Amino acid sequence: MDFCLCELVQCLVSLAALVLLLVVVIAHVSASGMVDLGRHEKEKYFLTAQGKEESFPSLFDPHSLELSIVVPSYNEEQRLPVMMEETMEYLEKRQKQKPTFSYEVIIVDDGSKDKTSKVALGYTEKYGADKVRVLTLVKNRGKGGAVRMGTLSSRGKLILMADADGATKFEDLEKVEAGLKDLSPKPDNMAIACGSRAHLEEKSVAQRSMFRTFLMYGFHFLVWFFCVRGIRDTQCGFKLFTREAALKTFCSLHVERWAFDVELLYIAQCFKIPIAEVAVNWTEIEGSKLVPFWSWLQMGRDLIFIRLRYITGAWRLESPRKTQ
Repeated sequence: MDFCLCELVQCLVSLAALVLLLVVVIAHVSASGMVDLGRHEKEKYFLTAQGKEESFPSLFDPHSLELSIVVPSYNEEQRLPVMMEETMEYLEKRQKQKPTFSYEVIIVDDGSKDKTSKVALGYTEKYGADKVRVLTLVKNRGKGGAVRMGTLSSRGKLILMADADGATKFEDLEKVEAGLKDLSPKPDNMAIACGSRAHLEEKSVAQRSMFRTFLMYGFHFLVWFFCVRGIRDTQCGFKLFTREAALKTFCSLHVERWAFDVELLYIAQCFKIPIAEVAVNWTEIEGSKLVPFWSWLQMGRDLIFIRLRYITGAWRLESPRKTQ
């Protein structure tokens, strides 16, 4: 009996090792090598309020504004106006109070099938292309790809990524700015401040089903185990970067879908870029593109693959290089 049990254990261990080896091989073989920072010819230009094409600047250029806000948008013609009205009201008020404050909003239409670009261009017409620019991607890249393209086209000394649903109160920008300022030292002026909903977790657990709560905690464990330590909420779409930190991290980013935040923070921790986590006001907005079960499975797979691909050398941390 003991002999049979030992054989069974050995078989299970061998099977587990075989499965792990298979996962490692799949992760390595299926990985794309170099980070693709290129863009379609049409993605190099934005339209002015008069309908004239002008070239986007590059993240590699020196900053010329205080703040850039990058808003990834996919089929957001309904939710985008609410977010933009709140955002522009705050930014215009802040500029009136402090005339030296300069900003831009870059709305990245991630290959939408609705009228997202048309709605976004309405704000260019209202405020001018120096304040609101629309980057329309030829095809859908995913949220991470959209954020990266917008970031690479920005002019700000600080760069904020903010979701198009307006789930985070935009005035909480001041909180993440304070969190960024408090980080010291900032090696090569690199620092990141992440908006966080971790303080709302107890309430959200009470409102979720047991299954969704299980998925949430499972995802948090995978993030902690494979990629990022010390950050309780990696997924809040309200993150502030110094220009130097954005250049360093986005040039190494491979994941373009939902788990891109995790890889971004993993890269930052590998480069020893200081990160602050700042509590923000957040409200769940209807119309999320996240499909609870399948999106969680996809993100779980991506988390495991992120770690394995860096371990096996399929992915490497890149030195910043200019886009073509």
